[in-house]
Amino acid sequence: MTSAYLERAALHYLERYASSAENLARVLARKARRRLDGDEPDPGLDAAIAEVVARVVRSGLVDDRSFAETRVNSLMRRGVSTRAIRTRLKVKGVADDLAGEVLAAREPDDLALARRYAERKRLGHHRPRVDPERRARDLAALCRAGFAYAIAVRALDEPGDDDPVPDAN
Repeated sequence: MTSAYLERAALHYLERYASSAENLARVLARKARRRLDGDEPDPGLDAAIAEVVARVVRSGLVDDRSFAETRVNSLMRRGVSTRAIRTRLKVKGVADDLAGEVLAAREPDDLALARRYAERKRLGHHRPRVDPERRARDLAALCRAGFAYAIAVRALDEPGDDDPVPDAN
């Protein structure tokens, strides 16, 4: 397991995916374990991975802030809750304070995000036929998606500015 192999693997991964520094280190460690396939791990492997990650960070190929900003923008367009966005960033190795800064800069409105999520998933008045019997299921879906109960109720009950007005039929 050479440093050149790890660097090629990192560049190949970064050609296809955006990544945080911590996530790239995890990917390289997983790749190295698979390549060694049960052999005794090299004691210098962690140091080699850290050096490769530091090199790509210095070169600008990996930037945690831009990764977090791009990911937050994408998730907010999809209507993902701020709680779920924080969790997804943490899973990808973005520091909590950086995630908080990026989210604060975007000033997310949970109600607007919940409405977008309901629209995307066709919940509540976004169904082809409004079905009041499914309200509890729709509320549960919004809560499982990370929205507070009060926000979920408002998202289903109060149509937004750009929501279609439901038919009285």
